[in-house]
Amino acid sequence: MNDFSKFGEAELKGWSEPETAAAYADGFASAAVQCVPDIVQASGAGNESKTLDVCCGQGIVAQGLSATGASVIGLDFSPAMLELARARVPGVEFVEGDATSLPFEDRSFNAVTMGFGILHIPNSEAAIREAYRVLKPSGKFVYSVWHSPELSAAFRIVFGAIGSLGSKDISLPPGPEIHAYANPDITYPALEAAGFSDARIDTSDSYWEIDDPAKPYDYFFEGTVRGALLLRSQPKDNAEAIRSAVGEAVKEEFGSQGPWKIPIPAAIVSAVRL
Repeated sequence: MNDFSKFGEAELKGWSEPETAAAYADGFASAAVQCVPDIVQASGAGNESKTLDVCCGQGIVAQGLSATGASVIGLDFSPAMLELARARVPGVEFVEGDATSLPFEDRSFNAVTMGFGILHIPNSEAAIREAYRVLKPSGKFVYSVWHSPELSAAFRIVFGAIGSLGSKDISLPPGPEIHAYANPDITYPALEAAGFSDARIDTSDSYWEIDDPAKPYDYFFEGTVRGALLLRSQPKDNAEAIRSAVGEAVKEEFGSQGPWKIPIPAAIVSAVRL
């Protein structure tokens, strides 16, 4: 098994910083919010259903679930994110915890959701097994994850600029591939191994609407952990070159005049516990 422990430590440290949590909620997550209706619909949440939102972040999925009349509990490892979630959805219970060791009894929930959390978990397979464990029979597990650069202009432009203009002396701690769980060749076997059936992948055509063409750089710099580790460590000249290249790429691909809509589509993955 790969040792992603340093990656896990960096994720916890980064997402526990109030500034990063707030920047994500105010900027990067403008695309994530657009995926909430698809996640909620796929979960089947509604009146009389009990739903767990794992990796709840600032509470946007929990808010959508709660609006259906479902009873919702949100869980996250970041105190900073939980503070935002409690302010956003005061009627929902939010608890601090680990997605790979959920503090709930077997077969407790009708649905488990995970909005963009699976890419931050060092042991994603364990988190999937835990989702299965706490689901009732016929319960739904739904998660979202960003599509790869081949489908996502946002990731292609930003990480393309980093790859061509970033310092080669900067590297990240070993961790799971960001987009792996949007790939059916990885997702379907992992869900099946945990016991799930009827797995499917749909797409939310989410996007960023921006007035500054270099804004995608800022979203990764200010409101992520993995991307920020790459960007904040860059020498000044490299950082300026990367940001400039992002702006030029946006204008070249989406027009010289803003505002710009930058696609950052997401996979919505769902499966059923037998």
